Amino acid sequence: MQNRIEPPILMSRLLTLVFAATMVVVVTMVITLSKLFPLNRPQVFFLWTQPHETVEVKLAEMPPVDENLDRYKKAFIREYIKARNEITPSIADVRKKWSNDENALVRAWSNDNVYNEFTQTALWNALMSEIPDFEFACPVEFTTGAIVPRSGDDTYAVNFRYFCVNNDGQIAPKDYTIVLRLDMGEGKKMKWADRLNNPLGIRVAEYTVESVDGNTNDKTDPLNRF
Repeated sequence: MQNRIEPPILMSRLLTLVFAATMVVVVTMVITLSKLFPLNRPQVFFLWTQPHETVEVKLAEMPPVDENLDRYKKAFIREYIKARNEITPSIADVRKKWSNDENALVRAWSNDNVYNEFTQTALWNALMSEIPDFEFACPVEFTTGAIVPRSGDDTYAVNFRYFCVNNDGQIAPKDYTIVLRLDMGEGKKMKWADRLNNPLGIRVAEYTVESVDGNTNDKTDPLNRF
């Protein structure tokens, strides 16, 4: 008698084989796609090139009224205000930004007079002389349209909210208006270290408190309210 597989059994085995093959394909595709999209980890790539004498590099001046330059200036101003006023629980990082080292952010982004005035503030002297033994944080909050040009000489008005929080509670938030003027550093030499933090060589040439909570008679620096 010849062995014979009934049609229902044969169909069941075929379906099982197809399902197993499909699962293998799906697993393979998932593994392949996970390697093609390394979005959850850093990926380093090296690009090797050979120099050619026929390659020409043309340098063009960026127009001072260019929209991209205006955006860059406003981004620089935001970072400067944060570097100068913002305090994080890591006081060591704050002291590094505030130090007199030529590569420290506030020092590198300020003219001599502006930085010297900065070092006269109460909070600068307190944190640079001693690290507090309690958690301390002072964030800076900007709103939409916080930076407004004042004139054609790179003068801007900056509005931001500032408050501090420590173990004893929170100091009442205050709204500050700071007026600062930028020095574009024309004709000055750029340091190699500035290629990332300040590629255009911008410096803050003037920095004054115009008002606190809308009161123009109150010109107290945020770092002097301690």
